[in-house]
Amino acid sequence: MKKVQKYIPPIFFIILIGLSWLFDFAAGEQIGLNFWMFFKEMILFLPLMFILIGLFDVWVPRENIEKHIGKESGWKGTGLVILLATLQAGPLYGAFPFAYILWKKGCSVRNVFIYLGAFSTIKIPMLTFEIGFLGLKFSLLRTLITLPVFILIGYLMEGYLKGKNFDVKQP
Repeated sequence: MKKVQKYIPPIFFIILIGLSWLFDFAAGEQIGLNFWMFFKEMILFLPLMFILIGLFDVWVPRENIEKHIGKESGWKGTGLVILLATLQAGPLYGAFPFAYILWKKGCSVRNVFIYLGAFSTIKIPMLTFEIGFLGLKFSLLRTLITLPVFILIGYLMEGYLKGKNFDVKQP
């Protein structure tokens, strides 16, 4: 019975979208179109992303990650994860599997949180659009405010999660 229950929400969603098209309900039709656009983006993006993450997992040795952005990396490691996050492109849901691989390979918890924060706010492709629409002054000010906040969050989360044991199967 539990196997069937997990399919109820998606089936219910499809039925509601179908009824929206049948009865010409504009909000439901827009929800269906938005879902379809997001679904297509994910189907095109996710396979490539997982291939690249798999290659990173195989090609980059754990020792390199531990040395450069591990627990003992200090500010140099923080700078490296910020640079890594800034140079990447893609939606935020693409950063989570990569953050997991970094953590699995020995990246400090602090740097994982800093990476996710920097990825969500200061990617170069995103900054170019932001500067074009809101101006350079706004973008610099926003970056100068958000980046220290994410660094602080990284240190706070490292302290909060210290001593917690997460089971990560090492190869």
